[in-house]
Amino acid sequence: MRRNFDPENFIKKMQAHCNLCEVKEFQADEVITTFLLRRNQFCILLEGEAQLITYDSEGNKKILYYYKKNDLFGEALFKVYMNKELFVLAKKKCRVLFYPYDTAENCTNTSCIYHIEILRNLPDLILHSIAEQNFRMILLTYKGVRDKLLTYFNYLSIENSSKTIELPFSLTDLADYLMIERTAMMRELKRLQDEKIIKKNKSKIVLL
Repeated sequence: MRRNFDPENFIKKMQAHCNLCEVKEFQADEVITTFLLRRNQFCILLEGEAQLITYDSEGNKKILYYYKKNDLFGEALFKVYMNKELFVLAKKKCRVLFYPYDTAENCTNTSCIYHIEILRNLPDLILHSIAEQNFRMILLTYKGVRDKLLTYFNYLSIENSSKTIELPFSLTDLADYLMIERTAMMRELKRLQDEKIIKKNKSKIVLL
């Protein structure tokens, strides 16, 4: 989905003039933020890759969402009404903008063009987030392992305009993301290769 808002250009201008936003860096496997009811912030992932995760009652990790550069996340977009904490975890070195939505929404200082600009562009960012989440919802309606894998591979292929795609995470995380058993996924990947539907080399997939 095409976005008109250029976060990088905005951040460069904003950091020089506005002290309400924070830009922080995180190393791989660091927790970027948790989703809590008492906060109403949103974040923009400026660099890196991250995942929204939770754990079930047996301690098994569940990947609910995958974030890439310029994606939007935070409590302002994801109200939590369950007794399970959600974490945004850095998978690579990340740089993240933190913005308190209540402050931006209630700001009466009309001379601050940065509040106005980010609020003006929020619909653009939110629409992209909704489109991504709609795809994830559709993806999870597929019951078969093969259908989930091929749907996801085709999505990455369209996103990158190439039949050669690089998986954004490990095979273990891919199984968690697709909510399938890793052993079943590995068997299906082998079948897809044997049937010459895909070619696989580590994290690189070629759609044949």
